[in-house]
Amino acid sequence: MCGIFGYTGKKEAQSLILEGLKRLEYRGYDSSGVAVQNGTHHIFFRKTHGKIRNLEEILKSHPLKGTTAIGHTRWATHGTPNTLNAHPHLDNEGEIAVVHNGIIENYSELKETLKKQGVRFRSQTDTEVVVHLVAKYYRGDLETAVRQALRRIRGTYAIAVISSREPGRIVAAKLDSPLVVGLGREENFLASDVSALLEHTKRVIYVENHEMIVLSKNSVRITDLAGKPIDRKPVTIDWDVSRAKKGGFPHYMLKEIFEQPGIVTAILRERVNASVIRFDELKVAPAEFKKIKKITIIACGTAYHAGLTGKYILESIAGIPVNVDTSSEFRYRNPKVDSGTLVITVSQSGETADTLAGLREAKAKGALTMAICNVLGSSMSREAKGVIYTHAGPEIAVASTKAYTAQLSIFYLFALYLAGIYRTLPSASIRRFLKELFRVPSLMQKVLDDYKRDAKDWESNAHDFNRRYHAQLEKYFSEASHERKRSPNGFFMYLGRGINFPNALEGALKLKEISYIPAEGYAAGEMKHGPIALIDENPWVICLAPRSSIYEKMISNMQEIKARGGILIPIVTEGDKEIHRLKPLYSIEVPRVEEIFSPLVTVIPLQLIAYCVAREFGEDIDQPRNLAKSVTVE
Repeated sequence: MCGIFGYTGKKEAQSLILEGLKRLEYRGYDSSGVAVQNGTHHIFFRKTHGKIRNLEEILKSHPLKGTTAIGHTRWATHGTPNTLNAHPHLDNEGEIAVVHNGIIENYSELKETLKKQGVRFRSQTDTEVVVHLVAKYYRGDLETAVRQALRRIRGTYAIAVISSREPGRIVAAKLDSPLVVGLGREENFLASDVSALLEHTKRVIYVENHEMIVLSKNSVRITDLAGKPIDRKPVTIDWDVSRAKKGGFPHYMLKEIFEQPGIVTAILRERVNASVIRFDELKVAPAEFKKIKKITIIACGTAYHAGLTGKYILESIAGIPVNVDTSSEFRYRNPKVDSGTLVITVSQSGETADTLAGLREAKAKGALTMAICNVLGSSMSREAKGVIYTHAGPEIAVASTKAYTAQLSIFYLFALYLAGIYRTLPSASIRRFLKELFRVPSLMQKVLDDYKRDAKDWESNAHDFNRRYHAQLEKYFSEASHERKRSPNGFFMYLGRGINFPNALEGALKLKEISYIPAEGYAAGEMKHGPIALIDENPWVICLAPRSSIYEKMISNMQEIKARGGILIPIVTEGDKEIHRLKPLYSIEVPRVEEIFSPLVTVIPLQLIAYCVAREFGEDIDQPRNLAKSVTVE
């Protein structure tokens, strides 16, 4: 969580810091701030609560001059989101400033010790102990002071520190929170994410754990925490900065939904040549995969749902048993993995804290590890034995869309790759699967084209839903609710079976994330084991019912819903006649596709439903409350 941006060079830093923070706002937007060196004995700073536009307004009327600065956009972990707790934090003399991403686990004991030594604390944050520790050890050398302070700290951090006594210099360090250096001409940059640097440079250095960086306008020096120099060559990023902009769409989320067919096409073209699947960056030999007896997938949130779908794909195509775990549970339950287990971590950022910890746990137990992630040089990509990049480009909206379908695409190709190694499918079947998979992007595009064509219908349906939703809420609260013995109206249920069950979970998550409406996903076969008790005239029930081997069973589930007065919204294959007998409130048609590939098609209406409902409700779609894009703290 949280975003750090730093600059040192010849230009005025204020506008550069603001633009960098705007690119990082998806990482957190509870509060923000900037600290600038300006040649005096004090650091000058501005900070405020709320979105970065609030900070921008303050800086318009009270600008900060200086060519070396650090900035921060916050997702709160310790202390409420307010101006006092916003970063940067300064020492009592106002000469040293710190911005921090992570959690200082022993901050309480450090704080008590420092208070006894006369230090005055202004905030409720764990970060403030860092700046006071640095000030305590400062004897004219900021690098040494930071190094000594870090020896006292337990927890995770990416920090950037400046001192008024050392103009033109930024000292930074990293442990389990992302940090990347951008290299320019007579200027250098520091950021939490490479997307914030692309306006300025494509040459970057990824900072590793237990490393310190000292930046000036003409140099970047890397050492370990003991001061030993480290030589690391920069890498060149091939993303175009335009991919991180809205491109005419009203929201990043909608732009990223519409990017999906192109991304899946690019993945297939990059990875498949004459029916041969290649993962050039994987660095795991086929002989190593042959030793594997089972696969465990660990991930969080949307990536976890991709992993659940990956289980269906891998077991069906590659014929290998697969277990899927939420990362936060995997790391704390002594998981039974060994040298015969392939552990696959799935993460858009490659920095998700729980997933990264799970990867390290798996490595410690001797498992073969592999990461599926989007960000080149991320912690997971460096620490796993093998990596497969999704190459989906920067995903800015907090609610993930294109990362999900990119991850699914990689699972399809990896399953077919393993099928070739394990010989669970003949070559002809693999070619047939690939041929069908290459058709899928055009089917995804057709769903989006239908949405554009029927945009007024989607808007009308969203408006109708809004009207019905609020009418039911008003009815509920106007009656004696304590006598009605049931929960408030306005509940969404998502149902799916087989390989589309994880999409039901994903659809519910998308709606919750950006519209704040209660929603739950269920396996449709589990309806009679509890969830059917929720069905009356109130819940909207979205059913994933494309033509499949279990279509008739989904029809039975939908009949059970209608019999109890539920509001039915099915997603079905084009030309489905049977669904009309159920008289759904609305129905959404998708092109016919082979069952195993249907999640790539059926997820798009789910994303669009969430988007349209949130837009109708006037919510902040790209930056929903309390959420951040990359969860780099527990």
